[in-house]
Parts: sequence; structure tokens; C-alpha cells
Amino acid sequence: MTQLSYSHGASDVPLLGETIGVNFDRTVARWGDRPGLISCAQGISWTYRELGQKVDAFAAGLLALGLQPGDRVGIWSPNNAEWIVSQFATAKAGIILVNINPAYRLSEVEYALNKVGCRALITASRFKTSDYIGMMNTLAPELARSKPGHLESARLPHLRTVIQIGETAPGTVAFQDVYAKGSAAEHARLAELATILQFDDPINIQFTSGTTGLPKGATLTHHNILNNGFFDGETMHYTEADKVCIPVPMYHCFGMVIGALACVTHGAAIVFPGEGFDPLAALQAVASERCTSLYGVPTMFIAELDHPEFKSFDLTSLRTGMMAGAPCPIEVMRRCVRDMNLTEMTIGYGMTETSPVSTQTAIGDPMEKQTGSVGRAHPHVEIKIVDTDGKIVPRGAPGELCTRGYCVMLGYWDDQERTDQAIDKNGWMHTGDLATMDEDGYCNIVGRIKDMVIRGGENIYPREIEEFLYRHPAIQDVQVFGVPDQRFGEELCAWIKIRAGMTLTADEVKAFCKDQIAHYKVPRHIQFVEEFPMTVTGKMQKFIMREKMTEALGVTAAVTA
Repeated sequence: MTQLSYSHGASDVPLLGETIGVNFDRTVARWGDRPGLISCAQGISWTYRELGQKVDAFAAGLLALGLQPGDRVGIWSPNNAEWIVSQFATAKAGIILVNINPAYRLSEVEYALNKVGCRALITASRFKTSDYIGMMNTLAPELARSKPGHLESARLPHLRTVIQIGETAPGTVAFQDVYAKGSAAEHARLAELATILQFDDPINIQFTSGTTGLPKGATLTHHNILNNGFFDGETMHYTEADKVCIPVPMYHCFGMVIGALACVTHGAAIVFPGEGFDPLAALQAVASERCTSLYGVPTMFIAELDHPEFKSFDLTSLRTGMMAGAPCPIEVMRRCVRDMNLTEMTIGYGMTETSPVSTQTAIGDPMEKQTGSVGRAHPHVEIKIVDTDGKIVPRGAPGELCTRGYCVMLGYWDDQERTDQAIDKNGWMHTGDLATMDEDGYCNIVGRIKDMVIRGGENIYPREIEEFLYRHPAIQDVQVFGVPDQRFGEELCAWIKIRAGMTLTADEVKAFCKDQIAHYKVPRHIQFVEEFPMTVTGKMQKFIMREKMTEALGVTAAVTA
């Protein structure tokens, strides 16, 4: 019989059947004297014992402010020590942490806070061009004249408390002051909660950055994210001797789960280079802290590899890490292995709704699998690839990747309709990604269903063409997508970023493609750019590229009967 595209990550390592708080306490007890959190920009270096003391004090302080298990508390901040404290303190108190994108503006943060009914918000004062307190005063002018913890806002009816990191504006509670608010009664309540809270309780809401419609609040449990972080770390062979450089944002699963929870479940140190991504800061952190692991989306690794000072840093401490969050170009992965000493580098694939990782390459995989696939099914996770009728396709055939197992979210907060659209009656999460599975169970992501280009009846997967163009020595980064065409329905367009000091023309790109890939896969439209529209997490926004290019070309699709 034909082998089908189904795989199960069988494992003899059991799932963790406990809450995040209980697991965190075990880490503090076991590795209390080991480095726990290093925030380079803040000059902070805490052992796990010191981190544990901060977490317990802040958790008790949240209870003293009147928050209860099941309440929602938003966090609107770039990476810092306070983020980590908030993550584990809310988990210990049974409070659902709501991750709010630091790039959100007025209407977006208003929607997020109201959608899930946040009773409190932990916020930075400002970051880059975002004045968070200024925006809060615009949304809730009542804040400045309210007693801290007693906000009554017309536009934010659920919100009562704003906890401010770093400064204290009128009406807010200073983050530092929360540490001292908890009494013996609140600390006793924390100990009691450790025996009451269940690992299937929701503990985190992350808003997905959909390209259409309002953001959806993926609701995740202790069991979801604790186990995903644990098995991420297991796959990268983490121990208490590891130091993990985390330049990816904490509000996203990459930072919060693959980052913080993979570290804490193994006693490894969390290292923040800075509040946001800066390639120089990341390289400095790896070298100065002797980090053994480095994370990033492909654009981050490209920026580090191509930094003018790259060769001045000693990166020999590195061994592993993860590239994820966007399709990982094979050539970029090879450069990481060769030039950054990341010989045990892994590629991960997943989505917020699956906590996030569902496939990952493994240390010891053959080089072609390590650099050219997203690995096999994660431990305790099932994956299958299906056609448009929902039937499992043969190995090697493209189809939609679906995931089932402990990692699948509870659902979208207060949105049963969209939950049912994403998770079918058999518990499969439909990712919307096109993938193939080879005879050994390794998966390749060939694109998004919505990104597939149909040119004159031919199905074209942009990822394949991007991988080919990355081989050109003058191309630093490239994105391929479809634009409307009167004759073929769609035509291929490539946006290309050229390496510094090099030149390239459209004719040279087409000559590079000639006789190497099928004629219909050669991009008809080529545009050279300095940057690409991206989300804060580094995901390329091809829909914006498509809109801009369609407008520039003045084209429309062919009309069909």
C-alpha cells in the first residue's frame, strides 16, 4: 500500500502532568544557585533563587491587589526582566496572562483588553515610537484622576488596575511596589493555590496576527505551553549548563514558550540581549555571556550574519538554537551552521494555536534534513497532510498540514465559530500551511494555502523559487508572491534585497533562473527593495507586498466565466 502522510511523535519521555507554578518551584529548588535570568540592557543577573523570590513576591502582590485565579491580566511591554516575573507570577496565582503586541496602537489595544475582559494591565512606559502611558490616557482619561487600582473607564469597562514598569504616572501602580503588597495571607494563599490549580486550566491568551478580520485570542493551558517548552528544550538537549540568547519577542510563543519555558524546565539561563531585536546587541550578548543557544526568525539570523562587525565576535560557545517563525531558507541555515558554530541548530515549525511547535529537526539529523526540512512530529504530537477533501495524501504529495495532540489550544477566546473553523470534530488543528512529508516522516513547508500561485493552471509554490534564488551570491533576502495577470490569472513577482556592496539587475536574475527552473517559475516581475513589510515577530506580510505591487503595475486578474 502507498505510505500516507501521517506521523505520530511516539516518545518514552512522559508529558509533564503539573502546572507551570509547580514546575517552576521545582526548578528553583533544584537549580537555585544557577544563573536564571540575565537582562543585558538592564544590567540584571539573577540566580533562579533570586528570580523565584521576585516571582513569589509579585504573585502575592497581584492577589493583594484583588486579582483572583481566572482573571485576565494584560502585558504590553518589550522584553525585560519584568516580563519574566509577570509570566511566572501570574501562572502561580492562576491568573491568565494576556500577551499584547508591543506594536499595537489605540484601537488594537482597546479591542484586546475588552475582548478578554482584562482586569489589570502591566505596561512599559514607552518603547521606540510607542508611548504606552500616553495611549492609556487617551483610551482612559479617567486614569490620571483615579485612585491606583480603582479605575472606572467608559471605554475599558473591565480594567481596574494599570501596573507601570519603570515609572509611575498618575493613577498607575509602580511595578516595583507590587513586590511589597503581599502579606503573609497572600503568600499562604499562593501555597494553597499550588495544590488547587489544574494543568488544564487556561493560563495564557495570545492574539494571532491574522491578515483579515479582528485578532483571535488563542487560549492556552499550563499543559499546552509547559510541555511544549519542555520538549523544545529536550530536542535541543538543554541542561542547567546552557545559556539561551532570546532576541525574539516575549509576547509571542517563540519568546515565551520556546524561550522562557524551555529554559526553566531544564534549569538553563534566560538571556535577553535587549528590549527589542538588534543584531549587534544579540552578537554582543552571545559573546559576553558565552551563550550556548541562539534563537531567531530567518531575517534576524541574516542581519547578524551580515553585520559589519560579525567577524569580531567569538561565537564558539554556541552549539544549538532554533530558527522558526517563518520559512527558513536552506542557504541561511547552512551559513548559521558554518559561520556561527551552530552545528546542532534546529528548525521548528508550528503556530500560536499549537503552543507553538509541532515539528522540529533533531540534533544528529543528516545535514540535508537539518537544513532543508522542518523536521518530524514533536513528541506526543500527531501530524497529517490532507487534500481539499480532507483525505490524507500519499508521502511526497502537497496538502494542508494538520496537528493533533496535547499542544492544540482550548480555542479562541469567546469565539466558538472561528474555533470550529480551525479545529475539526476529530480534534485536528488545520494550519492553513501547505506541506509535504517524505518517506522518513520529515516535513517541508511549501507555502501558505492562500500564497500558492496558480499561473495558467500550474500550481506554483513561492517557497521553492525563494530557495533557488537564495543561491545567488548577490541576493541577501527574497520574497516571491503572485500578482493578478490578464492572460494567466496570476504571474510571479519577486522582491529582492541585494547584499551591501553588490549589484544585480532584473535581467541578471532571469538569466540566473534560465534553464535551472521551469520557465513558468521564473518571476516575470522583479523589484529591488531595501526592506520588506513584516510583523513584529519577523513574519513577512506578503499580502501587503501583493497589494503594493498590484497597484504599481495597475493590473487585474483575468475574468473567467
